[in-house]
Amino acid sequence: MSKTDQTYKSSILAAVHETASDLHEVQLMDKQTMRQFDALCLTPVARLSAEEIRELRQREHVSQAVFAHYLNVTVSLVSQWERGEKSPSGASLKLLSLVKHKGLEVIA
Repeated sequence: MSKTDQTYKSSILAAVHETASDLHEVQLMDKQTMRQFDALCLTPVARLSAEEIRELRQREHVSQAVFAHYLNVTVSLVSQWERGEKSPSGASLKLLSLVKHKGLEVIA
């Protein structure tokens, strides 16, 4: 994951993590310590249940179509998530996590 793809808990933690990452790249910090910085600084991503996804969308007061547009997925996929037929993963799960913690405007 490149530095620009990462989402940090705060701007201060972003600066700390980027410094640690640079130290790791020049081999002044070991992999285990870098993992600890990842856990401390990066926004955690947890699985969401179908009900949590539906409640999240409803909390943001948007339709499935609008929600799908912001997440860059199909309306059908949002519907499948909300029915529990499929589970989000990868970038979609990360975006949902951001929306959960910071609101839809963070990805709008």
